[in-house]
This record gives sequence, structure tokens and C-alpha cells, in this order.
Amino acid sequence: MGTTTVARPATGGIAASRRRRVVGLATLVVILVIASALSLAVGARALSLGEVWHGLVSGPQDDQRLTEIRLIVRTVRVPRTVLAVVAGVALGVGGALIQGYTRNPIADTGLLGVNAGASFAVVTAVSVFGLADPFQYMWFAFLGAGLAGVVVFGLSSIGRGAGNPLTLALAGQGITVFLAAMTTAIALGDQQALNALRFWNSGSVAGVGFDVIRPVGAFVAAGLLLALFTLPSINLLNLGDDVARGLGVHIARIRITGIVAITLLAGAATAACGPIAFLGLMVAHIARYLTGPDYRWLVPYAGLLGALVLLVCDIVGRLVVRPGELDAGVVVALLGAPFFAALVWLGKFKNA
Repeated sequence: MGTTTVARPATGGIAASRRRRVVGLATLVVILVIASALSLAVGARALSLGEVWHGLVSGPQDDQRLTEIRLIVRTVRVPRTVLAVVAGVALGVGGALIQGYTRNPIADTGLLGVNAGASFAVVTAVSVFGLADPFQYMWFAFLGAGLAGVVVFGLSSIGRGAGNPLTLALAGQGITVFLAAMTTAIALGDQQALNALRFWNSGSVAGVGFDVIRPVGAFVAAGLLLALFTLPSINLLNLGDDVARGLGVHIARIRITGIVAITLLAGAATAACGPIAFLGLMVAHIARYLTGPDYRWLVPYAGLLGALVLLVCDIVGRLVVRPGELDAGVVVALLGAPFFAALVWLGKFKNA
């Protein structure tokens, strides 16, 4: 009698893939730490790593030079670096999630109308309520982003196309166009609102203190916790709603949880920094290339890559026009536009 060979799963290949992904995550963390150190050292006044360390750990000094270094590091560069990391993680994770939920490879967090809602809220806060402090209208920006996300999700959940990713994209585009028109109408009639919008729309991580970073970090942390809860279900959703439902996924509950997570992440980052285009789109694609379609790995990679890309873009913005600087959002857009064009070109090339 012949023997029957029983196929066994390639556990060695799975283990090797897991090790490679873990090593990749560790590598990104190390690179992010190095970039953070550079962020503390680079600026209109360059500092050595020794001076940075002194600024971080030393107490008050009689030496005026050392006192200046301490102030630069603690009050300017540490908050700037922390905000770049927090906002980058939020936008990277948000970009990966929105692509997973919509099954749309060119989706970005702006698809939910978050950026448009925040912009409209900023000009309303300045024009109607006379607010001039960025800390004050940051809360309006977050509220506007959240309300826009709720409206878009609500519109996409009614009618014959309820729950369809295409319906979500169309609702988001409609709300974005409407809010953009309203924002322009208000800003053109109010010079102060126009100036505030111009400043806020550039997308910058500079000039923000820990009084802003703390509440933003709390909202981002809440969004990340919700995102972690949904990761296994996103993999199933990408197999189709019918398959996911058959495997025990509560479609409506997971979608609502995901939209809330995306709105918290993108809304908090946008409120603190202004709209930063293309970041979520870019890092989600890079993460997918590195990890494959498994969102349990793709999302952590996207978060770390988002922090790294935003931090590096902020550093580059400080170097290219010294002693002035380009806002991080401008540098990201300069990189993101060619990246988006390359995605389109490669897609056409692949299908040719």
C-alpha cells in the first residue's frame, strides 16, 4: 500500500514573514528616534547633539548661552517634534483605515470631509466669533472635522446605496465641495478670517505648545485604541460584506467604530496642524508594499511611516530656505503630488 502525504502548512514561511515584519517595525522605530534627535538639533540655530542633551536635562543656568539653548530645545523643538510624531501617526493610521473601509486604494482621510469641515469651522470661528488665538479655533476645527465626518457617514448610510464604499466616497466629495464653497465665501468677505485660513491651511507643526498637544494626544490615543479593536475585522471586510457577515462580523458596528476612529485621528491631527494632504495616502501604500494586505501589520507600519515622513518633511522645510522655513504641509504636498502621479502611471502601466 502506498503512503499518503499530508500537506502541512508552511509554518516556517509564516514565522519568517512574521520575523521580517517585526524587524521592519523595530527598524522604523530606530529611524524615527534618529529623526527625532535631528529634529531637536536642526533649525535656524543649529545645535550639536551635546547641546540638545544639555537643553533636555539641565536646570536653570547663569550662562546666557546655555539658557537660550535650554529654551530653544524645551519650548520650541520638543513640542514641534512631539506634534509631528503624534500627527504623523494619526494621519498614517487614518489613511490606512479609510482605504481598508472603502476598499479604495486612492482614498485619504479627506474623503470623509474632515479637512473641509475643519477649514469651514476655522473661518466661522474667526469671522463670526472673532477668535484670533490658534488654541481657541483649534477646538472649532476639531468640532468641524467631527461633524463633517458624522454627516458624510450619515448620508452614506441611508437610501439604496447604504453601506456601499462608493456611496461613502460620493457623500464625502459632495460635502467637501459644499463646505469648500462656504469657506471661500466667508473668507473672501472677512480679511481676518482669510488671514487665519491662509496661516492654518499651510499645514505646520511649528508654534504649538503642549497646551494643544495634550488634548490632541488624548483624542489620537482614543482613535488608536478603536483602530486596534477593528483591525482583524478589516481583513474580513476586504473579502466582501457577505463573506465577512458569514464569518461573524457585525458590519454596521465595525463600520461605525472605524469611522469614529478615523474621525478622531484625522480630526485631531488636522485641528492641531491644519490640513496635510497626501500623507495618509502615501504611507498607506508604502506600508502595503512592505507588509502585504494584512491590516494587523499594515496599520502599525503606516502609523510609524506617517510619523517618520512628517518629521523628515518638517526637517527638510527648515533646511531648504534657511534662515526661513517651509511648512511641513507644503513639503509633504511637494512629495505627495508626484507620488500620487506615480501611482496613477504605474496603475496604467500595469494594466497596459
